[in-house]
Amino acid sequence: MSFYETVFILTPVLSEDQTKEAVAKFEGEISSLGGKVKHTEHWGLRKLAYPIQKKSTGFYFLVEFEADGSAVANLELTFKRDERVMRFLTVRMDRDHLAYAEKRRAKLGEKKSVPAEI
Repeated sequence: MSFYETVFILTPVLSEDQTKEAVAKFEGEISSLGGKVKHTEHWGLRKLAYPIQKKSTGFYFLVEFEADGSAVANLELTFKRDERVMRFLTVRMDRDHLAYAEKRRAKLGEKKSVPAEI
């Protein structure tokens, strides 16, 4: 089993509940294919570099998981079939990529735990 990172963009016309449902569906798909979700991030509504399907914004999500290569192929097929997904990219993580991801998660954890100053 290898580690993978997928970034996908959901259409901006979805409500917050619909985006959560879509992400839960994809996480469930990873689990049903024998993978394990390690980390999920919601990057929020962001402007796209160029219009996709006549839309200029989208909800960005990052999912880090451990799975077999065949599971990744099936997950990407699920992304292609779902009309809520505008774009996606899956990358296999090597040793350096894993180390960087751990540092980034630790830094995000520190920022969340530090109280905001007035």
